[in-house]
Amino acid sequence: MKHLFLMSALVLASSSLAATAPAATMPSTLTQGTLKIGMEGTYPPFTYKDAKGNLTGFDVDISRAIAAKLNLKPEFVLTEWSGIIAGLQAGKYDVIVNQVAITPERQKSIGFSEPYVYSTPQIIVKKSGNFAPKTLADLKGKRVGSSLGSNYEAQLKATGGINILTYPGAAEVLADLATGRIDAGYNDRLLVSYLIKSQNLPIRGAGTGNADAMGIALKKTNTGLKTAIDKALLQIKADGTYAKISRQWFGQDVSKP
Repeated sequence: MKHLFLMSALVLASSSLAATAPAATMPSTLTQGTLKIGMEGTYPPFTYKDAKGNLTGFDVDISRAIAAKLNLKPEFVLTEWSGIIAGLQAGKYDVIVNQVAITPERQKSIGFSEPYVYSTPQIIVKKSGNFAPKTLADLKGKRVGSSLGSNYEAQLKATGGINILTYPGAAEVLADLATGRIDAGYNDRLLVSYLIKSQNLPIRGAGTGNADAMGIALKKTNTGLKTAIDKALLQIKADGTYAKISRQWFGQDVSKP
């Protein structure tokens, strides 16, 4: 009976896909009809809570669309960015959908879907003042905030000569930037643009870096889940779901470099 239940659940999880992944490569939660998704919940417009306390955002909507294609119920697990990859490796969730940049260093320890978002890192400064850095080199000698363990922190370190202050997530960086505790922040251009338009924060965007490819992160051993998610991504792009979500949040298609 146990084997029959397992086979039935796997068929259900992939009924809308072209192929079924081997059971040995799929997380056990999928046999229960659930896809556990790790994200911050404090990173607008990607994942955050609205005025009523409901989880919302671009990554939340993308997660729900992918789970629907897999015939799975999405279960969101909120965690600070600084520990989000460790939580994946510890099995607290099946995937991370939280603008995780695909980097060679990360690919050594975790797997990724095909890129689903392309964005550019941007330097953030206070709206008042004359400091207008164009490149990371302009930040040398300055106090710059970044999320601990992020791709942005790695880029700042590689530049050298920058006084880097790390935080659990973007919200803390923005708070200290607004109060003048740091000279600049470094984060996602889409996040900066959204905050400038939607919130009354005394910040502005400055110089940008090179485009990053973002992927849905998962354990390297979960190859069947990767295949399923890649197919689901193709499906939501083909049927217009992705474009609708992207235009809602950004007014443009962010699936292309």
